[in-house]
Amino acid sequence: MSTANDTNKTNNHPNRTNGTDDTDTTRTPVTVLGLGAMGRALAGAFLRAGHPTTVWNRTPGRADELVERGAVRADSVAEAVAASPLVIVCVLDYAASHAILEPVGAQLSGRVLVNLTSDTPERSRAAAAWAAGHGIDYLDGSIMVPTPVIGQPAATILYSGSREAFETYGPTLKALGDQAPYLGADHGMAAVHDLALLGFFYSAMAGLMHAFALAGAEGIKAKEFAPFTETIVGILPAIAADMAEDLDRGVFSGDQDNIVMEAAGIAHIIEAADDRGINTEVLSAVKGLADRTIAAGHGNAGFVSVIEEMRKASAKG
Repeated sequence: MSTANDTNKTNNHPNRTNGTDDTDTTRTPVTVLGLGAMGRALAGAFLRAGHPTTVWNRTPGRADELVERGAVRADSVAEAVAASPLVIVCVLDYAASHAILEPVGAQLSGRVLVNLTSDTPERSRAAAAWAAGHGIDYLDGSIMVPTPVIGQPAATILYSGSREAFETYGPTLKALGDQAPYLGADHGMAAVHDLALLGFFYSAMAGLMHAFALAGAEGIKAKEFAPFTETIVGILPAIAADMAEDLDRGVFSGDQDNIVMEAAGIAHIIEAADDRGINTEVLSAVKGLADRTIAAGHGNAGFVSVIEEMRKASAKG
């Protein structure tokens, strides 16, 4: 079995100030901790870009295909960390990443750690505080694309945290995707963007499934219906831009629509779905937001005005 020690003599450059140009994007050594589907995609992208890549996973067999492609399998986290100045971790959540990283905090000192694990902004900031206490240059990141897109120009990964780390290793990280915006020094910013965008995504996915269910109840096959969704998807960017402008100005104009009209349309969808025995939980929640917005006196405003109800804490219990 290959180990990180086989290549450490040439690839181990933990100190970026030791005179070795570790930022040469053709040979910057990289370590990837965690080899789930996304971790394997990340390691594969680094390999394709020519980076000496060391990998570790709790279940060693997940590294087999990567080793065949030239990766070095480390027998321990400490061995993996020692192999590279740039360490990437991508696991289930921050509890899992902390369990992996805590025992090697001292070994990570002086290195750059990029955490591409998805979790909350609060946990991102707590991880950054832990890293600072161990002398680790820390970047938090959020992957915004599925595994097949990793390594392609269109792949988007958001970064926040250490500007120095981003500027030093930004060219290396571009191996994962060309769309790599830096969102600022607050380590929680990548996670904030991630969760906000995923909230939009999952809500839209639920709406899409409702659309398929409603159309399907009338015998329309999903593949026949799907092309019509392109019309809705196509108008979203312009709608988002207009809404953003209204939100930043604090003006909820109803020139093009108003929430009373929107609520009536939603009610028609719910009625048709009820008649066909289709679950309406998601749309009923949207209708509830619209109704409360109207009751609050915003009936002449556009749909964007429901944000005032969203900003209120949900009633629980």
